Amino acid sequence: MARWPRWARFLTGIVVAAAVVVGTPAIRQSILQAAGRALVVDDGVEPVDTVVVAADAAGAGVLEAVDLVQRGVATRVAVFADPPDAADREFIRRGVPYDDAAARSARQFRSLGVTAIEHIPRSVAGTEAEARALRDWCKAQPVRAVIVVTMPDHSRRWRRIAHRTMYRQHTRVLVRPAHYSPFDPDRWWESRDGVRTAVMELEKLLVDVVRHPIS
Repeated sequence: MARWPRWARFLTGIVVAAAVVVGTPAIRQSILQAAGRALVVDDGVEPVDTVVVAADAAGAGVLEAVDLVQRGVATRVAVFADPPDAADREFIRRGVPYDDAAARSARQFRSLGVTAIEHIPRSVAGTEAEARALRDWCKAQPVRAVIVVTMPDHSRRWRRIAHRTMYRQHTRVLVRPAHYSPFDPDRWWESRDGVRTAVMELEKLLVDVVRHPIS
C-alpha cells in the first residue's frame, strides 16, 4: 500500500492536533466538524439516466441507489466490475468460485426490486480507474447524466476526480453521499474508525488538491 507524502501526513496531523489541544470545547468541536464536512459533498438529486454505485459504497450505496430509483430519479442502476486481486485469483485457481462485490450488489438490488442493473467494466481498482471506466461507459451508451453514490468521506474527492477525468465529455455527473454510511462528519472523532477514516481521507484530499488545484 502506497504511503502518502510526509508533508501531507504532517499537515493533516496539525489540523487534528490543533483541534485536540484547543482549550474551548465549542471551538474544538467546530474545527473538527469543519474538517469532517470538508470531505463531504452532495450535489443534490435530479432525474438522470442511471444511478451509479461507487465500489467503495457497498451496501450503503445499494440502499441509497434503491431509494433514488423508488423516488423516480432513474430507472436503472450501474455497478463497477470488481476485478479479482492476487488472493482472489489463487482461490479461483484452487477451484473456489469468485463471488465478487459487483455480483453481491446485483443480488441485493434484485432482492429489493431493482432489476435494471448495468455493469461498468473496470480492469483495475482505485478511484482514478473508476472515473476512467465511468467516462468510457458513459461515452459508449451514451449517457447524459448520472448520479454517483459513494461514501460521504470519499464524496468530495470522488467528484474532483470525476470532473477532471470527464472534462469535455457531455455527461453531467452528480455525486451523492450514501446516507447509511457509518461516517458522521459532525462526530467522526468520537470513534477510532471515524478518526482513521477522516485522517486518511483528509490526507488524500489534500494531496489531490495540491496536485490538481483546478478540478
